[in-house]
Amino acid sequence: SHERICQYIAKESGSLVVSVGYRLAPEHKYPAAYEDCLSATQHFLQHLQRYAVDPARVTVCGDSAGGNLAAAVSQSLAGRTDLPRLRAQILIYPGLQALDFNLPSYQQNRGVPLLFRERAAFYSLQYVQGDTTNMEEVLEGSHIPPDMRLKYRKWVNAD
Repeated sequence: SHERICQYIAKESGSLVVSVGYRLAPEHKYPAAYEDCLSATQHFLQHLQRYAVDPARVTVCGDSAGGNLAAAVSQSLAGRTDLPRLRAQILIYPGLQALDFNLPSYQQNRGVPLLFRERAAFYSLQYVQGDTTNMEEVLEGSHIPPDMRLKYRKWVNAD
């Protein structure tokens, strides 16, 4: 689905672009896609000489669910000393939290296509558990235990 944009980025930037075809939900639930992206990134970083890539110039990028995966891979590799450090991460409208689908950004953009609030919750549930049986709980915010909501309040709240 992203071959043309990857070719464009490679041509315009003079970069080598590696696009990972990771396993998709609902057939493959979490952590399948993450494991695929992490494995591909680790393999690439271990073989940079084969591809004539400067270790100081490696960046991960992703959009939507791919943005989530790029962020997760970046975090997983951040403390590694056996691999070159990633230079940067580029996250394009990433799905980074599923604690609260009632934050102002969801409210302000609830009628803006392409990824409506309900659809974002639907895809998040497909990715994590492979079904959407508790969709209403997620939209209401009752899927998060009060102690967890309190723990992450500093990072995920309307303020």
